Amino acid sequence: MNGNNITQSLALLIIDMQESIMKVIDSSESLLNRCCFAVEAAQLLNIPVIFTEQAPDKLGPQHFKLNQLASKGSVYSKSYFSSIKASGLLDFLKNQNIEHLLIGGIETPICVYQTVIDALEKDFLVTILNDCTGCRRATDGEVILKFLHHAQCHILPSESVFYSILGGANHPKFRSMTSLVKKYSSISH
Repeated sequence: MNGNNITQSLALLIIDMQESIMKVIDSSESLLNRCCFAVEAAQLLNIPVIFTEQAPDKLGPQHFKLNQLASKGSVYSKSYFSSIKASGLLDFLKNQNIEHLLIGGIETPICVYQTVIDALEKDFLVTILNDCTGCRRATDGEVILKFLHHAQCHILPSESVFYSILGGANHPKFRSMTSLVKKYSSISH
């Protein structure tokens, strides 16, 4: 995944990290911390950041911490479980020449699963940031991630992905990335 031009075809998609949904998600504070790290890391590397919100008129907006980081991100509301079906999202991805989605969010067995299946069917490469996904029951998430791995989806921790993009310590953003990793490592889980 390393290389200088890789970031031009990547986008980070954070799915439905809404406070009302997060209340029932296992280890939601740790999940939020990892998603915030992924958003800042993507922004550091000039990777477009996209957020979806499931029925925000009923379930409310995404978590305020993500809203604070989302100044450069696009937010799409949706009524379908798959984010790919959010009005305008697929057009945005095509217009930006996005070929590879980095995906995090909730809930792994529902919205993340259906988004990944639809993205693969639309010929996107997909990497799930496994430390940036969550669900109510951890065992459900484990089953889904195993299934998606067999469906040709990459499943990796966020730091592995972002350091792979850097490729080495000689990358001009290496020190900034390391500082970001330290910042989010010091936040209590």
